[in-house]
Amino acid sequence: MAVSARIRPIVLLLSSMLIFALSACSVAKVVPIPEATRIAQGGAFDAASFVEARWPDIVSTILERSVELSTVLMSIDLDSGRLTTKENLQQVASQFGLTTEGQAHVFMIKGRGVITSANTEASRGTIEVALEGYDGPIKVTILIGPRIPSDESSVRDAVGFIRFGDFREQTEFGQVARQLNQRVAQDVLAGLDRENLAGKSVFFYGAFTIRTFNAPGDIDVSEIIVTPVQLEVGG
Repeated sequence: MAVSARIRPIVLLLSSMLIFALSACSVAKVVPIPEATRIAQGGAFDAASFVEARWPDIVSTILERSVELSTVLMSIDLDSGRLTTKENLQQVASQFGLTTEGQAHVFMIKGRGVITSANTEASRGTIEVALEGYDGPIKVTILIGPRIPSDESSVRDAVGFIRFGDFREQTEFGQVARQLNQRVAQDVLAGLDRENLAGKSVFFYGAFTIRTFNAPGDIDVSEIIVTPVQLEVGG
């Protein structure tokens, strides 16, 4: 039966709408409802809420997938000046960590050892650790707060599921790193007894970064600085 002149335009319109909808579905990006609401409303990015929702997954990822720090450090080939090549670092990152878009090599690690010295005078407090299973030249330093440096991003980058391309602006990506550092200071380091740390045993999970972007030659790996997500200090 022929379609009447009045019905034909409606059929064509519905067909066009269906084709458009199907083509749109094929390239659609799934956005979480809170994020979709924010984008639709043009609201400001809330880094605190973003980190609050993901903090348990971040910690569990590091606890489950971390590599012995001694294994990573022994895989770095140093010359007499404690320098290594970019090629060597790329190989180590491919095996034990990941490399970011900004050419930083990031590792989720765990380890134990003895605290040889502690700097608790500065707001950017640190401890130096004699790492069990490693007697090489790389100094192992762990951040103990109460302040984490504003440019520290190891926890954000190491887990692999918080990516620069997922954010509208670079400032949002930076806000996530800073908020994660605040969470480390609050949840991991706030209860630490900072008195008489030297000589005590320590067990930790965390992340560290070796940056190579814009470095003209070999990379200085005389020290690595760990941001912990779990830190236990014994007697």
